[in-house]
Parts: sequence; structure tokens; C-alpha cells
Amino acid sequence: MAHNQALHPRPLPRALLYTLGPTGAWFLARPLIEPVPALPALYAAVGFAIFAFLAALYLVPALGPTFIRANLKGRDLLKTYDTPIPESQGLVCASIYILLLILFIPYAFSESITNHHDTPKHAREGIVVNEFPHHQLAVYLSSLLSLLMATMLGFLDDVFDIRWRHKLPIPIIASIPLLIVYYSERGATDVVVPLPLRWLLGTLINLGPLYYVYMSLLSTFCTNSINILAGINGSEVSQAAVIALSIILNDLLFLPWAFGFRIPLPLHVTDGVRVGGVWSAGMAYGSKILVERHLFSLYFMLPLLGVCLGFMYHNWYPARAFPGDTLCYVTGMAFAVVGIQGHYSKTLLLFFLPQIFNFLLSCPQLFGLVPCPRHRVPRFDPETQLLYPSRAEFKEKRPSALASLALRVFSALRLVELTLDDRTGEIAQTTNLTILNVFLLRFGPMREDSLTRVLIATQVCGSLVAFFVRYGLAGLVYDGNRR
Repeated sequence: MAHNQALHPRPLPRALLYTLGPTGAWFLARPLIEPVPALPALYAAVGFAIFAFLAALYLVPALGPTFIRANLKGRDLLKTYDTPIPESQGLVCASIYILLLILFIPYAFSESITNHHDTPKHAREGIVVNEFPHHQLAVYLSSLLSLLMATMLGFLDDVFDIRWRHKLPIPIIASIPLLIVYYSERGATDVVVPLPLRWLLGTLINLGPLYYVYMSLLSTFCTNSINILAGINGSEVSQAAVIALSIILNDLLFLPWAFGFRIPLPLHVTDGVRVGGVWSAGMAYGSKILVERHLFSLYFMLPLLGVCLGFMYHNWYPARAFPGDTLCYVTGMAFAVVGIQGHYSKTLLLFFLPQIFNFLLSCPQLFGLVPCPRHRVPRFDPETQLLYPSRAEFKEKRPSALASLALRVFSALRLVELTLDDRTGEIAQTTNLTILNVFLLRFGPMREDSLTRVLIATQVCGSLVAFFVRYGLAGLVYDGNRR
């Protein structure tokens, strides 16, 4: 493209508004105007997901000029043009997401509200059977509070450009409401011991305060792991979309489907279980608590997926909007929320396999063993329009023995490319330690959109491996039905 070529707004598909708008309204209205066979709030969650998609699709370009006038703009480093592009658009996505989660509250607790008001006054004396689930409301509101804090802190990071070392405590602060509610509800801090270690540790081991440390670190990892695997158009939001879709598919395995599709789950109850307004006598497909946890996860993940897909349309190559750190913080905190409150944190981490690999690969740079430039994005060649691996140089100091060992191991695994000093034989340069540069080393130079597709394919393959490990290989070290 020419140096100052204008980047015109991407045309909006108005046909989607005319088709998905009524569809979303139907999903929202059906639980109100007619009895739904089961899980009425799930219909509303699907409707809100559709409206989240449409809202992100139409509001991001509408509000972009406002951000540019507020000097929240930037230049795409991997392009030849210098058209200002609105940054921190994750604030728009987070606002849509949290607003819809607030509007969803009456749907989530509609059955309890109805039972609470319809119960005769004399029947409420003594033991109350259908009391309002205040503990569930506390969990929901604390999750919203954590998302709001993540949004605020992420936007402050976008505005003040906080150094990454100072970013690490931010998700821990945002997760405090979650941990307090988890503690007040006497959340379990026991973990199941793998079969090979039970002769030594027993079946369960109580981690106590260490479990809360683990959960706070989980929120830190979920937010920062997406943030450090960034730099090309569509990278952050595509990661979040694939992870959200993977969590949704995992949640669907635990629901009591009414049309014959049933996943055999452990039998936790012998009496009837009320799920979404329907009694299933002798329900043998999972306990009420198990279903409620995964319904809670679906309520948060469906709108998140809608927001991510809507924003991806504008963030795809060539990007018309940048997410900023706000989107990484909100999506990462949303994943931590459902993983902690849904009690499937180990399964959640399996969906982060590419991020775990990228974090381990980046450790020498993140912890100062290898020089870490301000931007570790691939290098763009204007003549060929292709991306090449970017490099870090040892200018001010020689590489330490530990840094040399780590880099030579990575080089043997073909994860980095080293340049040696002709006189001393020491490492003078190395390609930056990110998975994006690994892709360019292994597959050769490629266009930016092609590199994003490789990243998405890797994320999808990681999710497939996660499902195989979770429901296949896990049976080798854990007993019982793994679903």
C-alpha cells in the first residue's frame, strides 16, 4: 500500500442486523411469553450473545473517531501506511459485555424470583424450601465486580502504558472479590491426588491458603498470557474467541439434554433434581450443583464469544481497530471467573496450551536473561509485504551462562535462530522468544493474515488436544467418570 493511503472503514453487513436482530429478540422473549421445556436462562444467554455480536460489530466503528480525538490512537507497525487507528477498543467490548451481563441478571434468577413471590406468606414460616439463592447472586455479582476492576485497570494500562513488571499484580487485585466470596461460601480447597501418588498422599489433599494463591495466579496467567501473545492483527481476539468456544463446548457436555443426547455423568443424587424448571426424577446425568456450575459458565462465555466475534471483524487484517490491553484483561479475567467459580481450573488451563508454551518460551526475556525490546512483533519487509522473525541483540552486556544455555537448547529445538560473534563465539543476536517468531522460523516468511490463521489453527489444535487429555488420558491418572 502507498505510504499515506487512507484506511477506509470496513463495510458493515446490514443483512446480519435484519436477520440476527429478530433472532436474538426471539431468544430473549421466549422465556417470558411461553413456557420453555428446560433451562430458560440459557435461551436468554444465547439472545444476549447475538446482541453482543451485533453491538460490537456496529459500535466499534461508530466510537472509533471519538477515541482518535481523545488521542487514543496508534499506527500499525506492520504496515506501510500511517493512518491513525483507534486503540483501546477493548473498552467498548468490555462495556458491551458487562452491560449485557447486568441485564441478564433477571433471567438468571427468574425462577427463584417467581417462586419467592408466589409462595404464600404462611408457607414461608419455618423451613423455607424455595428461598432466594443469595449465595449464587453473591457469586454472580462478585464475578461482575472482578470484570469491572479488570476493565478499569486494563484501560489505565492502555492510557499510562504501565511496564509489564508492574502489570503482574493487577489481575490479583481484580480477583480479590472472587476469592472473598469463594472463602465466605466455604469453597473447597481440596484437590484429588493422582492415582500413582495416593499411596503417599491419600485420595484428597487440602491445600488451604495455597489454593487461594493458586487461584490468584490463575487470574494473572489468563490475562497476561493472552497479552504477551499479541502484536499482529487479530491475534488477541482470535485467541479469546477460540478459548471461549472451547469452554462452551465443554460446558455443553454437562447439560441434561431433553432430546436424547445424554452424556453419562456420575450419579450424585437419588431423588429428583430441578434443572431450569423441569424435574428429572432419579436423574442419572449429573447433580444439580454440577449442572449449575456449567450453566454459570455458559452465561458468561456466550456473550463473550459474541463480543469477540463482532470485534474480530474490525480487528482482522488490515485492522481498523486495536483492542489494547483492556480486551486482554477482560477476556482473561472472564476465563478465570468461570474456571474458579465453575471448579474446573485444570480443564481451563488445558485450553491455554499455546499460551503456556509461549510463556515458557518467553521466560528468558520476561525475566531479564535475554534483552527484551519494547516490541517483539515480527519484522515487516515493505518490499515483499511479508513478515520475518524479529531479533534481540546483546549490546550492553554479554549473555550469562544460564542465558546461553537456554538459547542453545532452544536453538537445538529449532525454536530460535542465533547469530554468533565472529571473534568470541558468544551469542550476539537471537530471534525474539515468541511463538509467532517460531512460526516464521519453521514455516518461512508469510503475510500477516496468514500468520494469524496459523495462530488460530494452533489454538484450535491445542483445544482438540485438551479435550483428548481431559476425557481420554486423564483416566490413566484419575479414577471415576471423567465427565
